[in-house]
Amino acid sequence: MAENKFRAEEVLARCVPMSLLQSVLSGKWKILILWYVAFYKTQRFGELQRRLAGITQSTLTKQLRELEADGFLHREVFPEVPPHVEYSLTELGESFIPVLREMVKWSETHLCPADYIRQYETF
Repeated sequence: MAENKFRAEEVLARCVPMSLLQSVLSGKWKILILWYVAFYKTQRFGELQRRLAGITQSTLTKQLRELEADGFLHREVFPEVPPHVEYSLTELGESFIPVLREMVKWSETHLCPADYIRQYETF
């Protein structure tokens, strides 16, 4: 069998950044949550729930809290009657927008049908 040209320590060290990113973005809905908040600048809980067809209230709550804890989202509570909450990107979240854009481009190129019509303007 051919000998591996990389030592185990080198391979593990190279995977750390991706592992960290994966731990932050794990969850079926997080990338879409970030996309919608980036695209619309602010989103209320109900708006996100309507856009993410099939997500449960508890899952959305959990993933929003995790993105807030990881520093990607800012949550602002408006103490009105009825009260509402708005989510926006933090500086860290804003810095992730170029990654989201590249993911959209790659998906359009490699996963979307040839007759795909772009539904979103570039933000």
